[in-house]
Amino acid sequence: MSARYEAGMKVRREVLGDAHVDRAEAAKNDIDIPFQTLITESAWGTVWASDRISRRERSMLTLALLAATGNFEEIPMHVRATANTGATITDVTEALQHVAIYAGVPKANHALKLVKQTYREMEEAKT
Repeated sequence: MSARYEAGMKVRREVLGDAHVDRAEAAKNDIDIPFQTLITESAWGTVWASDRISRRERSMLTLALLAATGNFEEIPMHVRATANTGATITDVTEALQHVAIYAGVPKANHALKLVKQTYREMEEAKT
């Protein structure tokens, strides 16, 4: 694998956690290996690996963009990642305030519902 892939895998594990990445890696097959390589090198090895902004800020941006574009399926995964990126629940809800104003209340409302549910699950997993 390329150096960018290796860097991406390192960042991906740091942000999403080993358990998540191990499950995703175990589920790979010939159909999605090229796609998984692409996102590991591009999203994780380039964007998330950059030190120009913090991981906390990247979490906030990612969650806002996912909500604004209606890509709700990945919101819980990125909410769980806030435990590793330093983004607080206040950071996340502030990002969703921006979504409400600039992309629409229904998208922000649905994202907030997912955020609340995911944080609740995270709290329950602690007990």
